[in-house]
Amino acid sequence: MTSFGGYTGSISGRRLLARRWIRPLQAAAIALSMMLLSIGTPVEAAPLAQGSTAHVYLLRGVLNIFSMGLDDIAAKLEAQGIPVTVTNYLGWASLAEQAAADYKSGKVKTIILVGHSSGATVLPDMVARLDQLGAPVKLAIGLDSVFRTSLHGRVGRYINFYIANGNGEPVKPTAGLHGKLENVNVNVPGVGHLNIEKNEIMQRKVISAIDAVAFAR
Repeated sequence: MTSFGGYTGSISGRRLLARRWIRPLQAAAIALSMMLLSIGTPVEAAPLAQGSTAHVYLLRGVLNIFSMGLDDIAAKLEAQGIPVTVTNYLGWASLAEQAAADYKSGKVKTIILVGHSSGATVLPDMVARLDQLGAPVKLAIGLDSVFRTSLHGRVGRYINFYIANGNGEPVKPTAGLHGKLENVNVNVPGVGHLNIEKNEIMQRKVISAIDAVAFAR
């Protein structure tokens, strides 16, 4: 004879009493779990603008420290539901390979490029390489390329923003170009080579051009 919660009796009696305690506890635990599931699981937000099958690849210039405005642009694009990749211009060739692979797999349907400084200088090469790989660029935006470049291959639209009274250079079209090239001399007060990608006005121009392509029906 032993004591259990003030009850003294046989083993069978103790088991019966234990079941009487356990069952209410189990019921309470189940009820608590159901309540937590109903109020603790967040509802997923609907994709903005029904999502985008475009991907924007942003190329920084030298040393990764003079093109930080591209990170701001990337954050604003991501907030709209547009996937982005930001990297240094030196990795443009491998980035082109990855972009082409994603395009061919159907993961990406619209390729968009943005580059600043040296990142803008390599854009024509990346456009040509993607064309060779069978993944045409829908939109490319260069921000003040510091070297003369020429454009060939297929591209839907190429916008080259450059500062004529600074170090910027226009992009030259070639006979092998299939697409629209726009050289735009930036005449915004206070905008120079080192802050063209950080300027709010320029960022709005870039994002507006991207949105027109990324969310086109």
